[in-house]
Amino acid sequence: MGPHQRANSPEPDDVNHDLRVVAIGGGTGLSTLLKGLKRYVLTPALAASGQTAIRELSGVVTVSDDGGSSGRLRKEFNMLPPGDVRNCIVALSEDEALLSRLFQHRFQKGSGLEGHSFGNLFLAALTSITGDFAEAVRLSSEILLTRGHIYPATTSNVELEAQFEDGSRVRGETHITASKGKIRELFLIPPDVKPLPQTLEAISSADLITIGPGSLFTSLIPNLLVRGIVEAITESPAVKIYICNLMTQANESLGLTAADHIRALNTHAHAQLFDYALINQKPPSDEMKAKYALEGASQIAVSLEAIEALGVCPVLGDYLDEGVVVRHAAERVAHDLMALMAQAPDRQATSR
Repeated sequence: MGPHQRANSPEPDDVNHDLRVVAIGGGTGLSTLLKGLKRYVLTPALAASGQTAIRELSGVVTVSDDGGSSGRLRKEFNMLPPGDVRNCIVALSEDEALLSRLFQHRFQKGSGLEGHSFGNLFLAALTSITGDFAEAVRLSSEILLTRGHIYPATTSNVELEAQFEDGSRVRGETHITASKGKIRELFLIPPDVKPLPQTLEAISSADLITIGPGSLFTSLIPNLLVRGIVEAITESPAVKIYICNLMTQANESLGLTAADHIRALNTHAHAQLFDYALINQKPPSDEMKAKYALEGASQIAVSLEAIEALGVCPVLGDYLDEGVVVRHAAERVAHDLMALMAQAPDRQATSR
């Protein structure tokens, strides 16, 4: 079964198309999505099956984190925060066993080592050797045999600044996340940073661009504030899909509906970004609802009419998995993204 769409779906095209896919985000949301999409990256077996496959997969990762191991390395080595990038490299790695476990290993003790993950230290060492964070990411990806490319949204050292509804301003991602106010607008400091040329090339040649899931103001919007990224997205012929979060987030999106999320992304981009929105319709368990309610969080409210009023076609599916917290079901999200692309013959990839 493919995804249920609010609008009538065109019939799937039975011709195999190899897609170029760019996934934009940060945090655990992006790495979860990449893990699902990795299964569709073109291999000889997948080519023989005749199903739609991904020829080129790229992840664009926010680099504004200033907390935890990443924040410490950022301050001590004047480097970009490696944590989200590390998670995405591991998610795309061919070998999810030993090397991936090594990269994700977090030291529990040791003066100066406690709290650091090995992968973060590895990226810090490679950055020190090469003098180039983007090159360190590329080399790490080669070592882990990733099935795709990971690009930091910018290689400039940036901070986030938020303006709240009461007019106050707070700088730094951890301070913004800890603030109780409602965010009105987000800024990058400095404001005029550039992306990597490879990022713009990947976006301009993409067949599918996804944004989300992830924290609205600290994982998603920062990518859109990097100069040139929004223009590349809007000018790209790709199908653009927002993958909606499952739950509201304390101090960041409490009270915001699915349509509010899309509206906030459009407002910061100064553009209408999306053709579709993937929306979860599976409710969490009562136990999980109670757990999130302790933080004031709840399942994101969805009004299909409000989403359609923004010019976005909602695609409904059961995308919620439960563990310690709720996460997107990576395989089902990836399956429905590929099914959606197979059903869009007018926007299909062509040989280029």
